[in-house]
Amino acid sequence: MEHSFKHQVGLLCVILLFPALCSCHEFVTNSRASYYNTPDGLGNPRGACGYGEYGRTLNYGNVAAVSGLWRNGAGCGACYWVRCKVAKYCGNGVQVVATDSGAGDRTDFIMSKHAFSGLGRNPGASKELLKQGVVDITFKRVPCAYPGNIKLRVQESSKNPGYFAVLILNVNGVNDITAVEMWQRGQKRWEPLRRVYGTVFDFANPPSGEIRLRFQVGYKYWLLSNTLVPANWKAGAIYDTKARAGCTEIREVAMPGGLTYLKWACSDLTRSQWAECNCFGEDHFVDAATP
Repeated sequence: MEHSFKHQVGLLCVILLFPALCSCHEFVTNSRASYYNTPDGLGNPRGACGYGEYGRTLNYGNVAAVSGLWRNGAGCGACYWVRCKVAKYCGNGVQVVATDSGAGDRTDFIMSKHAFSGLGRNPGASKELLKQGVVDITFKRVPCAYPGNIKLRVQESSKNPGYFAVLILNVNGVNDITAVEMWQRGQKRWEPLRRVYGTVFDFANPPSGEIRLRFQVGYKYWLLSNTLVPANWKAGAIYDTKARAGCTEIREVAMPGGLTYLKWACSDLTRSQWAECNCFGEDHFVDAATP
């Protein structure tokens, strides 16, 4: 009986806590959306996030420029579920990725034509919505499910060894990269990279040799790249960090000299499991020590 009672109490706690854990994904906002056109109806390769051609076809071209959600570039790559409110024409909605900054007439989203068409319940309805140009919508942020790990693309403006600029890609879950730091071996400390624009960060006169980076995820914790950018890094190259942002577990890592720090090891999750990821609380602050 005692065991059964404890089990029931524990189950009750889970039931009561679950809505709080998931609340960060359930917030729905009323707004308006319009669209922009390109020759193929897909994304703008000159978007302010710095994605270039990748931003044209990202998420099958279902992308959008955002205004208040831009957050000085921290909102780049965030995923939103957008649904229009014209009952006669609107379907279940479409998921879009923020790839650009732009403001319209009281709109939170200026969507690619391809994404805007996805709001319609059928091709005929989509044509009618396109004629209207601007529609009332509801939207909520949803977890992104990019394939693989966080990736780094060295920008074309980079020049080894004098200047290092990098684009951050594939940030999963409901997470923003709010800062990037580089390990300075000589000074034995982390130094911040500058956010140039969008999700592009740079560092003048980087140290010679391999480069170690870490990423601040949503002002909550630091995620250490599990691989080094090689010493012979080149502009245009893409490097896999072998690190993920999202639901994580903590591992204690022993370092030379008796130092210990906490390293986040991200779990492999299915798309449906991302919806169960909780926003991390104050007790999850992690400051990685010497790499």
